[in-house]
Amino acid sequence: MLAWSGLWLMLQLPLASEPAVIPLWPDKAPGAVGDKPEDRPTLTVYLPARNKATGTAVIVCPGGGYGFLAVGHEGQEVAEWLNDHGMAAFVLRYRIAPRYRHPAPMQDVQRAIRLVRSRARDWQIDPQRIGVWGFSAGGHLAATAATHFDPGNPQSPDPVERVSCRPDFCILAYPVISFAEPFTHNGSRNNLLGPNPDPKLVEFLSNEKHVTAQTPPTFLFHTTEDKGVPPENSIVFYLALRRAGVPAELHIYEKGPHGVGLAKKDPILRTWPDRLADWLRQRGLLSSAARENPQ
Repeated sequence: MLAWSGLWLMLQLPLASEPAVIPLWPDKAPGAVGDKPEDRPTLTVYLPARNKATGTAVIVCPGGGYGFLAVGHEGQEVAEWLNDHGMAAFVLRYRIAPRYRHPAPMQDVQRAIRLVRSRARDWQIDPQRIGVWGFSAGGHLAATAATHFDPGNPQSPDPVERVSCRPDFCILAYPVISFAEPFTHNGSRNNLLGPNPDPKLVEFLSNEKHVTAQTPPTFLFHTTEDKGVPPENSIVFYLALRRAGVPAELHIYEKGPHGVGLAKKDPILRTWPDRLADWLRQRGLLSSAARENPQ
């Protein structure tokens, strides 16, 4: 009897709500080639508990070589980590090859930043504390957002397009940065640009070449043993940030393969998110009150 009573009580409890999934555009995305799910980029919204909320938000770009999206360990798990630290998370499902090439992914991440900023009040987010976090090819996309942005078009009939797409901070985990030899990730470059890309486009999307003083503060994580995306990618971006006077922090661990995500099962690598939390805390992004001069 007690067992049946307990089961009855369990059935009366409300089920945990699934995170909301919202389209980036109310109609078709620019350049859409169809109306299938893969033609409709989205954000999956993960909001922290109200008593933990800091007002900071992060758009998460999973990796996958621009050919698939690792939305588990580089998406949902990351969103949960962000929520645990009081930050809102928005996991971006951007358009990928072979159906889409540049500029679709860049359009998607820029639109994601604008959308979150335009709805900041709805989600109780500070519109000046919106960052982007990318892994591998998603790191390339995040770095693209950090180096290719605009203040918005005040004349646009779409209110989302009127706001800036510049992220306020950037987190890059084992990112693809350069599309130039000798340490580019050819799979990501080929998926995004095709097998014989225009050299001007290769230059445009080698993000280490487009860092300026306006590039947002950046945290980078990599491993020396990464055979998929060599750590030189993070190093050249860090050096470019340093030359431009942009606040930056770089952590390169000796051991560890590519694609570890938060590295929950590795007793050493699992500490890298702690270093990230320290960096976020130092920048005032883990407190509910913004620092006077976080930049």
